[in-house]
Amino acid sequence: MSVMNNPGRASQRRYSPEEKAAAVRMVRALRKELGTKNGTVKRVADQLGYGPESVRTWVRQADIDDGHLPGVSTDEARRLLELEQENRELRRANEILKRAAFFLRGGTRPPTQEIVAFIDLNRDDIVAGRRLGVESICRVLQVAPSTYYAAKKRGPSARAIRDAELIPQLFELWEANYSVYGVRKLWKAARRAGIDIGRDQTARLMRAAGIEGARRTKKVRTTHRDATVPRHPDLVDRDFTATGPNQLWVTDLTFVATWAGIAYVCFIIDVYSRMIVGWRVASHMRTPMVLDAIEMARWSRGTHLPGLRCHSDAGSQFTSIRYGERLAEIGAVPSIGTVGDSYDNALAETVNGYYKTELVRGPAHPGPWKTIEDLELATLGWVHWHNTERLHGYLGDVPPIEFENTHYTATSTPNVLIGIK
Repeated sequence: MSVMNNPGRASQRRYSPEEKAAAVRMVRALRKELGTKNGTVKRVADQLGYGPESVRTWVRQADIDDGHLPGVSTDEARRLLELEQENRELRRANEILKRAAFFLRGGTRPPTQEIVAFIDLNRDDIVAGRRLGVESICRVLQVAPSTYYAAKKRGPSARAIRDAELIPQLFELWEANYSVYGVRKLWKAARRAGIDIGRDQTARLMRAAGIEGARRTKKVRTTHRDATVPRHPDLVDRDFTATGPNQLWVTDLTFVATWAGIAYVCFIIDVYSRMIVGWRVASHMRTPMVLDAIEMARWSRGTHLPGLRCHSDAGSQFTSIRYGERLAEIGAVPSIGTVGDSYDNALAETVNGYYKTELVRGPAHPGPWKTIEDLELATLGWVHWHNTERLHGYLGDVPPIEFENTHYTATSTPNVLIGIK
Protein backbone atom coordinates (compact mmCIF):
# COMPACT_ATOMS: atom_id res chain seq x y z
CA MET A 1 0.00 0.00 0.00
CA SER A 2 1.66 3.17 -1.11
CA VAL A 3 1.24 6.74 -0.09
CA MET A 4 0.91 9.27 -2.93
CA ASN A 5 2.67 12.54 -2.23
CA ASN A 6 2.33 15.73 -4.17
CA PRO A 7 5.82 16.48 -5.63
CA GLY A 8 7.40 19.56 -4.14
CA ARG A 9 4.99 19.66 -1.19
CA ALA A 10 5.47 17.89 2.13
CA SER A 11 2.50 15.85 3.33
CA GLN A 12 1.84 13.68 6.36
CA ARG A 13 -0.67 10.88 6.30
CA ARG A 14 -3.02 10.46 9.21
CA TYR A 15 -3.66 6.80 10.06
CA SER A 16 -6.92 5.57 11.49
CA PRO A 17 -7.00 3.50 14.72
CA GLU A 18 -8.02 0.45 12.66
CA GLU A 19 -4.95 0.78 10.42
CA LYS A 20 -2.65 1.10 13.41
CA ALA A 21 -4.21 -1.93 15.13
CA ALA A 22 -3.88 -4.03 11.95
CA ALA A 23 -0.20 -3.13 11.60
CA VAL A 24 0.44 -4.10 15.23
CA ARG A 25 -1.29 -7.44 14.76
CA MET A 26 0.81 -8.19 11.66
CA VAL A 27 4.08 -7.32 13.47
CA ARG A 28 3.20 -9.51 16.44
CA ALA A 29 2.17 -12.43 14.19
CA LEU A 30 5.39 -12.17 12.20
CA ARG A 31 7.45 -12.02 15.38
CA LYS A 32 5.96 -15.33 16.51
CA GLU A 33 7.23 -16.91 13.31
CA LEU A 34 10.59 -15.14 12.81
CA GLY A 35 11.51 -13.72 16.25
CA THR A 36 12.07 -10.12 17.24
CA LYS A 37 15.47 -9.52 15.63
CA ASN A 38 14.69 -10.20 11.99
CA GLY A 39 13.38 -6.80 10.94
CA THR A 40 9.74 -7.64 11.37
CA VAL A 41 8.71 -4.02 11.86
CA LYS A 42 10.47 -2.82 8.70
CA ARG A 43 9.10 -5.73 6.67
CA VAL A 44 5.50 -5.00 7.68
CA ALA A 45 5.98 -1.26 7.17
CA ASP A 46 7.42 -1.73 3.68
CA GLN A 47 4.64 -4.09 2.66
CA LEU A 48 1.94 -1.71 3.96
CA GLY A 49 3.66 1.42 2.66
CA TYR A 50 3.88 2.93 6.15
CA GLY A 51 6.82 4.63 7.80
CA PRO A 52 8.93 2.17 9.81
CA GLU A 53 9.26 4.54 12.77
CA SER A 54 5.54 5.06 12.87
CA VAL A 55 4.89 1.31 12.98
CA ARG A 56 7.62 0.83 15.61
CA THR A 57 5.97 3.54 17.79
CA TRP A 58 2.56 1.87 17.47
CA VAL A 59 3.95 -1.53 18.45
CA ARG A 60 5.83 -0.08 21.45
CA GLN A 61 2.72 1.76 22.67
CA ALA A 62 0.63 -1.41 22.24
CA ASP A 63 3.14 -3.37 24.31
CA ILE A 64 2.93 -0.69 27.03
CA ASP A 65 -0.87 -0.71 26.96
CA ASP A 66 -0.88 -4.53 27.28
CA GLY A 67 1.57 -4.42 30.19
CA HIS A 68 4.51 -6.00 28.35
CA LEU A 69 6.69 -2.87 28.67
CA PRO A 70 6.90 -0.13 31.33
CA GLY A 71 5.68 3.37 30.41
CA VAL A 72 2.64 5.63 30.16
CA SER A 73 -0.34 3.89 28.64
CA THR A 74 -2.58 5.49 26.04
CA ASP A 75 -5.39 5.98 28.56
CA GLU A 76 -3.03 7.57 31.07
CA ALA A 77 -1.57 9.86 28.40
CA ARG A 78 -5.08 10.89 27.35
CA ARG A 79 -6.01 11.59 30.95
CA LEU A 80 -2.86 13.70 31.44
CA LEU A 81 -3.70 15.70 28.35
CA GLU A 82 -7.21 16.25 29.65
CA LEU A 83 -5.91 17.38 33.03
CA GLU A 84 -3.43 19.77 31.42
CA GLN A 85 -6.17 21.21 29.24
CA GLU A 86 -8.46 21.55 32.25
CA ASN A 87 -5.68 23.30 34.19
CA ARG A 88 -5.11 25.73 31.33
CA GLU A 89 -8.82 26.51 31.13
CA LEU A 90 -8.99 27.08 34.88
CA ARG A 91 -6.02 29.43 34.73
CA ARG A 92 -7.65 31.35 31.92
CA ALA A 93 -10.99 31.53 33.74
CA ASN A 94 -9.27 32.67 36.96
CA GLU A 95 -7.42 35.40 35.05
CA ILE A 96 -10.66 36.61 33.47
CA LEU A 97 -12.40 36.76 36.87
CA LYS A 98 -9.47 38.66 38.39
CA ARG A 99 -9.61 41.25 35.63
CA ALA A 100 -13.40 41.54 35.86
CA ALA A 101 -13.44 41.86 39.66
CA PHE A 102 -13.80 45.67 39.54
CA PHE A 103 -17.29 45.54 38.02
CA LEU A 104 -18.45 42.20 39.44
CA ARG A 105 -18.25 43.37 43.07
CA GLY A 106 -21.81 44.67 43.03
CA GLY A 107 -23.21 41.17 42.62
CA THR A 108 -25.33 42.11 39.63
CA ARG A 109 -24.62 41.89 35.94
CA PRO A 110 -22.92 45.06 34.70
CA PRO A 111 -24.30 47.03 31.75
CA THR A 112 -23.75 45.50 28.32
CA GLN A 113 -21.52 48.37 27.19
CA GLU A 114 -19.15 47.71 30.10
CA ILE A 115 -19.00 44.01 29.23
CA VAL A 116 -18.31 44.82 25.58
CA ALA A 117 -15.53 47.24 26.54
CA PHE A 118 -14.03 44.62 28.87
CA ILE A 119 -14.04 41.96 26.14
CA ASP A 120 -12.48 44.32 23.61
CA LEU A 121 -9.74 45.20 26.08
CA ASN A 122 -8.83 41.59 26.96
CA ARG A 123 -9.77 39.36 24.04
CA ASP A 124 -6.32 39.40 22.38
CA ASP A 125 -4.26 38.84 25.55
CA ILE A 126 -2.31 35.57 25.73
CA VAL A 127 -2.95 33.52 28.88
CA ALA A 128 -1.75 29.92 29.34
CA GLY A 129 -0.46 29.86 25.78
CA ARG A 130 -3.67 30.96 24.05
CA ARG A 131 -5.69 34.09 23.35
CA LEU A 132 -8.49 34.65 25.81
CA GLY A 133 -10.94 35.16 22.96
CA VAL A 134 -14.54 36.31 22.99
CA GLU A 135 -16.18 32.94 23.66
CA SER A 136 -14.08 32.04 26.70
CA ILE A 137 -14.62 35.46 28.31
CA CYS A 138 -18.36 35.26 27.65
CA ARG A 139 -18.48 31.74 29.12
CA VAL A 140 -16.80 32.83 32.35
CA LEU A 141 -18.95 35.97 32.65
CA GLN A 142 -22.07 33.95 31.78
CA VAL A 143 -22.88 36.17 28.82
CA ALA A 144 -24.02 34.87 25.46
CA PRO A 145 -21.46 35.59 22.71
CA SER A 146 -24.37 36.71 20.53
CA THR A 147 -24.97 39.54 23.02
CA TYR A 148 -21.45 40.79 22.43
CA TYR A 149 -21.60 40.52 18.64
CA ALA A 150 -25.03 42.15 18.52
CA ALA A 151 -23.80 45.04 20.67
CA LYS A 152 -20.79 45.50 18.37
CA LYS A 153 -23.07 45.77 15.35
CA ARG A 154 -25.43 48.26 16.98
CA GLY A 155 -24.70 51.96 16.90
CA PRO A 156 -24.31 53.97 20.14
CA SER A 157 -27.49 54.31 22.17
CA ALA A 158 -29.23 57.60 22.81
CA ARG A 159 -27.99 57.47 26.41
CA ALA A 160 -24.38 56.91 25.30
CA ILE A 161 -24.62 59.84 22.88
CA ARG A 162 -26.10 62.04 25.59
CA ASP A 163 -23.41 60.96 28.09
CA ALA A 164 -20.69 61.83 25.58
CA GLU A 165 -22.16 65.34 25.36
CA LEU A 166 -22.65 65.86 29.10
CA ILE A 167 -19.36 64.54 30.50
CA PRO A 168 -17.17 67.28 28.92
CA GLN A 169 -19.64 69.95 30.08
CA LEU A 170 -19.66 68.63 33.65
CA PHE A 171 -15.87 68.32 33.69
CA GLU A 172 -15.46 71.89 32.45
CA LEU A 173 -17.94 73.13 35.06
CA TRP A 174 -16.15 71.17 37.79
CA GLU A 175 -12.76 72.59 36.80
CA ALA A 176 -14.16 76.14 36.64
CA ASN A 177 -15.19 75.80 40.30
CA TYR A 178 -11.73 74.93 41.64
CA SER A 179 -12.42 71.20 41.08
CA VAL A 180 -14.10 71.00 44.49
CA TYR A 181 -17.80 70.42 43.79
CA GLY A 182 -19.32 67.12 44.78
CA VAL A 183 -22.46 65.57 43.30
CA ARG A 184 -25.04 67.94 44.81
CA LYS A 185 -23.28 71.21 44.03
CA LEU A 186 -22.16 70.14 40.57
CA TRP A 187 -25.74 69.12 39.82
CA LYS A 188 -26.99 72.49 41.07
CA ALA A 189 -24.33 74.35 39.08
CA ALA A 190 -25.22 72.38 35.95
CA ARG A 191 -28.92 73.24 36.34
CA ARG A 192 -28.03 76.91 36.82
CA ALA A 193 -25.93 76.71 33.64
CA GLY A 194 -28.95 75.47 31.70
CA ILE A 195 -27.94 71.80 31.53
CA ASP A 196 -30.95 69.50 31.89
CA ILE A 197 -29.58 66.75 34.13
CA GLY A 198 -30.65 64.80 37.20
CA ARG A 199 -28.74 64.34 40.43
CA ASP A 200 -28.27 60.58 40.06
CA GLN A 201 -27.23 61.12 36.46
CA THR A 202 -24.65 63.65 37.64
CA ALA A 203 -23.26 61.13 40.13
CA ARG A 204 -23.00 58.45 37.44
CA LEU A 205 -21.26 60.74 34.97
CA MET A 206 -18.87 62.01 37.64
CA ARG A 207 -17.83 58.41 38.29
CA ALA A 208 -17.41 57.86 34.55
CA ALA A 209 -15.26 61.00 34.30
CA GLY A 210 -13.22 60.09 37.39
CA ILE A 211 -14.00 63.29 39.31
CA GLU A 212 -15.20 63.85 42.87
CA GLY A 213 -15.68 66.63 45.38
CA ALA A 214 -13.02 67.91 47.78
CA ARG A 215 -12.99 66.49 51.31
CA ARG A 216 -12.36 68.28 54.57
CA THR A 217 -9.45 67.52 56.89
CA LYS A 218 -9.05 68.15 60.59
CA LYS A 219 -8.54 71.75 61.73
CA VAL A 220 -5.47 73.17 63.46
CA ARG A 221 -5.88 75.63 66.32
CA THR A 222 -4.44 79.12 65.76
CA THR A 223 -6.06 81.09 68.61
CA HIS A 224 -3.71 82.28 71.34
CA ARG A 225 -5.66 83.99 74.11
CA ASP A 226 -4.07 86.77 76.15
CA ALA A 227 -5.40 86.20 79.67
CA THR A 228 -4.15 89.58 80.90
CA VAL A 229 -6.31 91.64 78.52
CA PRO A 230 -10.00 92.33 79.25
CA ARG A 231 -12.34 90.62 76.81
CA HIS A 232 -15.33 92.06 75.01
CA PRO A 233 -18.73 90.56 75.91
CA ASP A 234 -20.32 87.78 73.89
CA LEU A 235 -23.13 89.51 71.94
CA VAL A 236 -23.92 86.49 69.74
CA ASP A 237 -24.34 83.55 72.14
CA ARG A 238 -23.85 81.05 69.29
CA ASP A 239 -26.78 82.49 67.33
CA PHE A 240 -25.12 82.97 63.93
CA THR A 241 -28.16 84.38 62.15
CA ALA A 242 -29.09 87.78 60.75
CA THR A 243 -32.10 89.24 58.96
CA GLY A 244 -30.06 91.42 56.62
CA PRO A 245 -26.54 92.40 55.58
CA ASN A 246 -24.20 94.31 57.91
CA GLN A 247 -25.88 93.15 61.11
CA LEU A 248 -23.37 90.52 62.18
CA TRP A 249 -19.83 89.86 60.95
CA VAL A 250 -17.58 87.05 62.13
CA THR A 251 -13.82 86.90 61.78
CA ASP A 252 -11.01 84.49 62.51
CA LEU A 253 -7.40 83.66 61.62
CA THR A 254 -5.88 80.60 60.02
CA PHE A 255 -2.43 79.74 58.70
CA VAL A 256 -0.93 78.15 55.59
CA ALA A 257 2.56 76.69 55.28
CA THR A 258 4.64 77.86 52.29
CA TRP A 259 8.25 77.35 51.25
CA ALA A 260 8.95 80.96 52.23
CA GLY A 261 7.44 80.59 55.70
CA ILE A 262 4.05 80.58 57.42
CA ALA A 263 1.31 82.73 55.88
CA TYR A 264 -1.53 83.92 58.10
CA VAL A 265 -4.97 84.61 56.67
CA CYS A 266 -7.79 86.64 58.18
CA PHE A 267 -11.36 86.62 56.82
CA ILE A 268 -14.33 88.81 57.79
CA ILE A 269 -17.66 87.21 56.83
CA ASP A 270 -21.13 88.70 56.76
CA VAL A 271 -23.35 86.14 58.52
CA TYR A 272 -26.47 86.98 56.53
CA SER A 273 -25.09 86.14 53.08
CA ARG A 274 -21.78 84.40 53.89
CA MET A 275 -20.11 87.15 51.86
CA ILE A 276 -16.40 87.60 52.62
CA VAL A 277 -16.37 91.38 53.05
CA GLY A 278 -12.70 91.73 54.06
CA TRP A 279 -9.59 89.59 54.11
CA ARG A 280 -5.83 89.81 54.49
CA VAL A 281 -2.83 87.51 53.92
CA ALA A 282 0.39 88.37 55.82
CA SER A 283 3.58 86.83 57.12
CA HIS A 284 2.50 87.55 60.73
CA MET A 285 -0.70 87.39 62.77
CA ARG A 286 -0.39 90.62 64.69
CA THR A 287 -3.20 93.15 65.04
CA PRO A 288 -2.32 95.25 61.91
CA MET A 289 -3.33 92.40 59.58
CA VAL A 290 -6.77 92.30 61.20
CA LEU A 291 -7.05 96.08 60.89
CA ASP A 292 -6.22 95.80 57.17
CA ALA A 293 -9.07 93.30 56.75
CA ILE A 294 -11.42 95.74 58.50
CA GLU A 295 -10.31 98.50 56.13
CA MET A 296 -11.22 96.33 53.15
CA ALA A 297 -14.61 95.63 54.74
CA ARG A 298 -15.16 99.37 55.29
CA TRP A 299 -14.36 100.01 51.62
CA SER A 300 -16.76 97.33 50.36
CA ARG A 301 -19.66 97.83 52.83
CA GLY A 302 -19.60 101.47 53.84
CA THR A 303 -17.96 103.72 56.43
CA HIS A 304 -20.93 103.94 58.86
CA LEU A 305 -22.70 100.74 59.89
CA PRO A 306 -24.59 101.33 63.13
CA GLY A 307 -25.88 98.25 64.91
CA LEU A 308 -23.16 96.00 63.43
CA ARG A 309 -21.65 93.36 65.70
CA CYS A 310 -18.25 91.90 64.80
CA HIS A 311 -17.77 88.53 66.49
CA SER A 312 -14.43 86.75 66.96
CA ASP A 313 -12.66 84.31 69.23
CA ALA A 314 -10.46 85.35 72.15
CA GLY A 315 -7.26 85.77 70.15
CA SER A 316 -5.01 88.58 71.28
CA GLN A 317 -5.50 90.39 67.95
CA PHE A 318 -9.22 90.79 68.69
CA THR A 319 -8.81 91.94 72.27
CA SER A 320 -6.44 94.78 71.41
CA ILE A 321 -7.42 98.42 71.89
CA ARG A 322 -6.76 99.34 68.26
CA TYR A 323 -9.12 96.61 67.07
CA GLY A 324 -11.96 97.98 69.23
CA GLU A 325 -11.24 101.56 68.14
CA ARG A 326 -11.27 100.65 64.45
CA LEU A 327 -14.67 99.00 64.80
CA ALA A 328 -16.00 101.97 66.73
CA GLU A 329 -15.07 104.25 63.81
CA ILE A 330 -17.70 102.54 61.64
CA GLY A 331 -20.27 102.28 64.44
CA ALA A 332 -19.66 98.55 65.08
CA VAL A 333 -19.21 96.84 68.44
CA PRO A 334 -16.86 93.89 69.09
CA SER A 335 -18.05 90.57 70.43
CA ILE A 336 -15.96 87.63 71.67
CA GLY A 337 -17.20 84.09 72.14
CA THR A 338 -16.63 81.78 75.04
CA VAL A 339 -13.31 80.00 75.47
CA GLY A 340 -12.89 76.23 75.63
CA ASP A 341 -15.66 75.04 73.32
CA SER A 342 -15.90 74.42 69.58
CA TYR A 343 -18.90 76.68 68.94
CA ASP A 344 -17.62 80.09 70.03
CA ASN A 345 -16.85 81.11 66.44
CA ALA A 346 -18.08 78.14 64.42
CA LEU A 347 -19.10 80.01 61.27
CA ALA A 348 -15.71 81.68 60.75
CA GLU A 349 -13.95 78.39 61.42
CA THR A 350 -16.17 76.73 58.82
CA VAL A 351 -15.09 79.26 56.20
CA ASN A 352 -11.45 78.70 57.16
CA GLY A 353 -12.03 74.98 56.78
CA TYR A 354 -13.41 75.01 53.28
CA TYR A 355 -10.90 77.70 52.24
CA LYS A 356 -8.14 75.20 52.97
CA THR A 357 -10.07 72.34 51.42
CA GLU A 358 -10.95 74.16 48.20
CA LEU A 359 -7.88 76.32 47.63
CA VAL A 360 -4.92 75.56 49.89
CA ARG A 361 -5.11 71.76 49.55
CA GLY A 362 -7.53 71.71 46.65
CA PRO A 363 -7.11 69.66 43.48
CA ALA A 364 -6.77 72.83 41.40
CA HIS A 365 -3.36 73.52 43.04
CA PRO A 366 -1.38 70.29 43.52
CA GLY A 367 1.80 70.57 45.50
CA PRO A 368 3.04 73.06 48.12
CA TRP A 369 2.77 76.84 48.00
CA LYS A 370 6.10 78.50 47.21
CA THR A 371 5.67 82.05 48.50
CA ILE A 372 3.23 84.06 50.56
CA GLU A 373 2.65 86.30 47.54
CA ASP A 374 1.54 83.29 45.48
CA LEU A 375 -0.98 82.38 48.16
CA GLU A 376 -2.23 85.98 48.40
CA LEU A 377 -2.87 86.17 44.66
CA ALA A 378 -4.65 82.82 44.67
CA THR A 379 -6.75 83.91 47.68
CA LEU A 380 -7.82 87.01 45.76
CA GLY A 381 -9.26 84.83 42.99
CA TRP A 382 -10.82 82.38 45.42
CA VAL A 383 -12.58 85.13 47.42
CA HIS A 384 -14.02 86.58 44.21
CA TRP A 385 -15.28 83.12 43.20
CA HIS A 386 -16.61 82.52 46.73
CA ASN A 387 -18.64 85.73 46.67
CA THR A 388 -19.88 85.72 43.08
CA GLU A 389 -20.04 82.10 41.89
CA ARG A 390 -19.71 79.53 44.68
CA LEU A 391 -23.01 77.86 45.55
CA HIS A 392 -23.83 77.88 49.28
CA GLY A 393 -26.26 75.30 50.61
CA TYR A 394 -27.26 77.63 53.48
CA LEU A 395 -28.36 80.23 50.92
CA GLY A 396 -30.42 77.83 48.82
CA ASP A 397 -27.51 77.04 46.51
CA VAL A 398 -26.92 80.55 45.21
CA PRO A 399 -23.81 82.76 45.50
CA PRO A 400 -23.66 85.40 48.28
CA ILE A 401 -23.83 88.35 45.88
CA GLU A 402 -26.99 86.98 44.28
CA PHE A 403 -28.50 86.34 47.70
CA GLU A 404 -27.83 89.92 48.82
CA ASN A 405 -29.09 91.43 45.58
CA THR A 406 -32.32 89.47 45.99
CA HIS A 407 -32.65 90.88 49.51
CA TYR A 408 -32.10 94.45 48.34
CA THR A 409 -34.59 94.01 45.51
CA ALA A 410 -37.22 92.58 47.86
CA THR A 411 -36.80 95.31 50.48
CA SER A 412 -36.33 98.14 47.92
CA THR A 413 -33.34 99.37 49.90
CA PRO A 414 -31.53 102.18 48.07
CA ASN A 415 -28.15 100.86 49.24
CA VAL A 416 -25.87 99.89 46.39
CA LEU A 417 -23.83 96.73 46.96
CA ILE A 418 -20.15 97.21 46.15
CA GLY A 419 -18.62 93.90 45.07
CA ILE A 420 -15.13 92.84 46.07
CA LYS A 421 -12.88 92.86 43.03
